[in-house]
Amino acid sequence: MNGWQLSGYTPVRPLGAGASGSVVLATHDATGTPVAIKYLIRDLGDDASFRAAFRREAQLLAEIDDPYVSRLYEYVESADGAAIVMELVNGVSLRHMLREHGPTGPEAALCVLKGSLSGLAAAHAHGVVHRDYKPENVLVNEDGLSKLADFGIAAPVGQGADTVVSGTPRYMAPEQWTGAPATPACDIYAATATFFECLTGKPPYDGPNVFALHDQHANAPIPTDPAPAPVHDLLRHGMAKQPADRPQHALAFLDDLERVAGTAYGPDWEDRGVRELARRAALLALLWPFPDGSGGATSLATTSLADDTPGRSLGSSGVRKKTVLAGGALVAVLLIGLAGYQYAAAADETPALAGGQAAPVAADPVVAAAPSVIPSPTTATSDSTVPPTVTTSPASSTSPTVEATTAPTPTKPTPTKPSPSPSTSTSPTPPPDTTAPTVGTVSARGTSLEAENCQYGTRTSTIAVTVTDDESGPGELKVSFAYTLGGSTSTVAMDSVGKGIFRGTLGPLPMPRSATRVPVSAVAVDAAGNSARSASPTYVTLTNICTPG
Repeated sequence: MNGWQLSGYTPVRPLGAGASGSVVLATHDATGTPVAIKYLIRDLGDDASFRAAFRREAQLLAEIDDPYVSRLYEYVESADGAAIVMELVNGVSLRHMLREHGPTGPEAALCVLKGSLSGLAAAHAHGVVHRDYKPENVLVNEDGLSKLADFGIAAPVGQGADTVVSGTPRYMAPEQWTGAPATPACDIYAATATFFECLTGKPPYDGPNVFALHDQHANAPIPTDPAPAPVHDLLRHGMAKQPADRPQHALAFLDDLERVAGTAYGPDWEDRGVRELARRAALLALLWPFPDGSGGATSLATTSLADDTPGRSLGSSGVRKKTVLAGGALVAVLLIGLAGYQYAAAADETPALAGGQAAPVAADPVVAAAPSVIPSPTTATSDSTVPPTVTTSPASSTSPTVEATTAPTPTKPTPTKPSPSPSTSTSPTPPPDTTAPTVGTVSARGTSLEAENCQYGTRTSTIAVTVTDDESGPGELKVSFAYTLGGSTSTVAMDSVGKGIFRGTLGPLPMPRSATRVPVSAVAVDAAGNSARSASPTYVTLTNICTPG
């Protein structure tokens, strides 16, 4: 970048470098909010058509709003270069985790696959294929939750020059080697290959060169034996040689995953898997951008980006030209049309293919995720010529105060003759109940629903959850589930059916415009007012097609 730095941000330290540029940890000057800034190398950004394609693809993905996809705050152009401002994750890449600690175990591996399929489904729903899914591009934060990052060589569905082969050979679908147009089936193949690596510690195919890898992906049997038997069908389905034999969209594969995981590992499989991922991430805390676990937090409650200041010049070389992707749907998608690039902290031994030539595969990205900057719900016009103005609202972090109850001081007995009247002793006042209920994993019986006006399909789902509390009995607990559909969240009360189990009914629901995954989470409140929420939601798919009579 020839020393060029983005105005309005103060660099802290490098986070990595790769073929396409370098990534630095920085703070936003107006708020102190930590961000990751990727500076693109000049060769990538000099082509006007490339920059136009980058902006166009970024705007396409700006509509995605999914917790499993990392987000982009700002794309900036000037005569001196181009830069991308992203969210910062306080965690590590899946590649680091596998390299240091080996296989994750089936439940943690299923959690990784579930998070990745959820993020891919969100991208596919907006017509974008990642094309370079691999462990380097999956980030695990301190809570054990994964985010899909670095859409560096993403392309619109159905597009892709047949003379260009892009991707990372260890994870590329057979058709991807031929330069075939990008489809969601390519991403499903790569996600399943990474799932195999989580289970076994090794990629499914590991030929010594790209020619051997090509042959293995195209012709070798799908490996299943090193993996646990309950997930063999998932591996065969997700890594089928022909794209038509794989799940046609990530949502369908998610339904298969939920069914297999629940049957093989019980209703609490996801809780255990997330805890294991969090444990492994904590063991690598020294690699986090903020090893102390602070995440660079400030006292800001919210930070919103807006456009209300005239453009300004950057030094003597030009005017800052930016695209702010605002609204609740910002994603850190590093798109360059059909030009592939990655960012990394170190080199990996496996070559990546872009433009038909072998190039070093970028190693683990360590940025993008855990929201620090919350974008404004207003949508800014792309390619505007003004920098962001940041408005903040202070947050008071007040720790809860617990009042101690003092027990009466016992009276020393006297040697005198006891009185015939009965003595009364005062019992200490019990301490207040400050412990929230324990909420288990939410389950749904009926994971694929049809709309309320459909006549023959399943229209309701039974939502169940186990809730326990140290003080309140089942009759004193108020348990409900919340679901989000069409941007609105609704709450439904749940009834106790014994043994700490609560149930409620989801549906019937209105017909959506397209198939929609509905997240469902449970909330419990005890008699003292302490509340707790389920660690992760379950999902019910609402289809937009009725079963014919």
